[in-house]
Parts: sequence; structure tokens; C-alpha cells
Amino acid sequence: MRALLICNRGESDAGFVGDRLEQHDFTFTRLSREHPGEWPTLDGIDLLVHLGSEWSVYWEQLQREVAAESALMGEAHRRGVPVFGICFGGQMLAKTLGGEVARGKKSEIGWHDVLATPENAVVGGRWMQWHHDVFSVPVTATTLALSDVGPQAFVSRRSLGTQFHPEANEAIVTSWMSGDGVLDLVANDLTPAGFLEQTRHEVARSERAAHHLVDWFLSSVASAPLPKNARIGN
Repeated sequence: MRALLICNRGESDAGFVGDRLEQHDFTFTRLSREHPGEWPTLDGIDLLVHLGSEWSVYWEQLQREVAAESALMGEAHRRGVPVFGICFGGQMLAKTLGGEVARGKKSEIGWHDVLATPENAVVGGRWMQWHHDVFSVPVTATTLALSDVGPQAFVSRRSLGTQFHPEANEAIVTSWMSGDGVLDLVANDLTPAGFLEQTRHEVARSERAAHHLVDWFLSSVASAPLPKNARIGN
């Protein structure tokens, strides 16, 4: 099965999510957000995965790239091609489906608890967070999980958006800690050494949780019936 992975240059590691999807026989074609003119069509594509980004959806200087990504998501949603949007990808999905994205009342940096109802327990628990923006859940979608900052997960048709980072492994988190990432840690009363030690402890659990989330997404969301207006036989 063929999947498109939409990401920024140098940030193409899909971590635990990518590992599990590959175990389910998905192969990835990686697309750079910076070059939407080079993207292929959705013909023959079985899944879209949109990773996080340092970008904000509402940045004026990126409206060409944001519009292109939104158009790709919208076309996938209409065709019934499943979409898995993570952090910025989740915000993009919310925007594409009619929600709003804005600066949050506070940032969420680190390992934070996500609250879900019992029937949606697979999306609940402690997940890696690294974001300053929040999304509103589109009226056509169903909220699955929340934190005190805002919505954390929603589904619409065959698409799933998360604010948290189920893909985050030690290597990914270590890369985020470099450069300006250290400032984010300090602003949230975290030390690099302590945060890395906590991450090494948390990922032993979160890897299993991420695999369960991917399994659930494939079996309960991506396998949902095709929408009535889907184009069959792409």
C-alpha cells in the first residue's frame, strides 16, 4: 500500500507512527512542504500522513504552501483517502474541514496528559506535546480527546487529526531540543538533561501506545465506509 508523507525538509522521520504503518505494509513517498509544485497526484495513493512543523497555519508568508497542503488534504477527504494529521498536520486538517487555528493561551511543551472518554481511550494518556497553536474541531468532525489547552484529537470520515505527537521517539525529541528548542524548554521550566531523561523513560511506553493508536486508526477510522461523494477508481 502506498502512502504520502508530507513534511518539512529535514523533518521526515515519522517515528513510531511510521514504523507501525510500515509493519502494516505501507511504503512512503516523502513530499517536501516547501515544494508543493513537485507533488504527485493522489492516484493510487492509500493514505496521507502529515507531520508536524515549526510553521503556523496563519503565517502570511506561507499562504501559498498552506493553501497547497490544504487542497491536497481536501481532495483526499473528498476521495475517501484516509488522512492522519499530526500537530501542524492536525491543525491543517482542522482548517481544511472548516475549523480555525490560532495561537494558544499557553504552549504545551513536554509530556502531558490527554483526556479521552472511555470509548476513545486509545487516544488518551500521556503524549509528547510541542506546540504553541491550537485548533478548533470542525462542526463535521467528532472530538475524541482534550487537554486544558484545547482539543487534542478528532475524526471526520476516514481522517484523524491529533495535536499531540504519537510519532515522537528519542531521536525526534532530541532534534527538537536543538537550536531554539532549548528556549522552549527553558520557558516551560524544563532542563535539557532532565527532559531527555524523562523522554527515555516515556518512549518505552509511548511506543506501544502509538502502535495501538495506528492499529485503531487503520481498523476503525481508515476502514470506515467511503463517503458518498468519493471518486471511485482514481
